[in-house]
Amino acid sequence: MCNSACIEFGRESLTRADVEGKMVIEVGARDVNGTLRPFAEAHQPARYLGVDLEAGNGVDEICNVYDLAKRFGPESFDVVISTEMIEHVQDWRKAFSQIKTILRPGGIVLITTRSIGFPYHDYPFDYWRYELDDMKAIFADMRIESLEPDPLSPGVLIKARKPDEFSEKDLNAHALYSMVTNGRTTQTEFSKMQYFLLACRTSFIAGKLAGAKRRFFSNA
Repeated sequence: MCNSACIEFGRESLTRADVEGKMVIEVGARDVNGTLRPFAEAHQPARYLGVDLEAGNGVDEICNVYDLAKRFGPESFDVVISTEMIEHVQDWRKAFSQIKTILRPGGIVLITTRSIGFPYHDYPFDYWRYELDDMKAIFADMRIESLEPDPLSPGVLIKARKPDEFSEKDLNAHALYSMVTNGRTTQTEFSKMQYFLLACRTSFIAGKLAGAKRRFFSNA
């Protein structure tokens, strides 16, 4: 799932040298409104595998991001693609660790996700917002080749390469912006009350938007 800016970023960033004859996995591959798969497959990978939590267009296998290394093994892919997924995983540290673990030395990861200011959107939950500095910190253990804001809406686009000598960075102290707490936090576990307050906020916003739409069309 990705907008036109994400697709353009992927098309420009994924080179034939990155992909041809390589093992490629897309994490969060269900195609809702766009995918990088056609562009990657045009570079003739040895295999392109799409995984997601549920079946759908573009999904070859059902697999949770937390189970990637167990399912496929460490250093099993040359390219990991994940578009508009990583804001929806509760334990973002574990998700990034799994992505880094299944990537071979010299391989690349390409991720697009949302930043502060992008509205809440369930799938099935919407937990996090990432800024450029967050991605610099998260991928400080890799070589960042491209990092830029989404020009169409609040978001961040990154391509990074895993070094031959890789030592995973400890991210436990990094505070990420949470849609649940409405601020930066090192938490990944949240209380029922915090979820309730999030539901109240998002229901209020949705109600306001629906009311504005009704007023607009009634006055048209």
